[in-house]
Amino acid sequence: MPGRKPLEHVFTFSGAGDPGCPDLFLDHDADEARRVVLVDGRGARIQLSLAQLNALVDDVKDGALDRLFPAEVS
Repeated sequence: MPGRKPLEHVFTFSGAGDPGCPDLFLDHDADEARRVVLVDGRGARIQLSLAQLNALVDDVKDGALDRLFPAEVS
């Protein structure tokens, strides 16, 4: 599409050096509900709004996914 801006790379989620780490982009040309773009190592895309991303980050900070990661044993 002519005049379309490229995606703005924001962050790469590192898998301890694993190839194909997911990337987070902003698509400034997308409608607000699809502005955030997550792309996995195989090219699959998930698009969501900034508000949805913010809610996801808040949930993670509040421990919503802690049960997926067992506590480290000292």
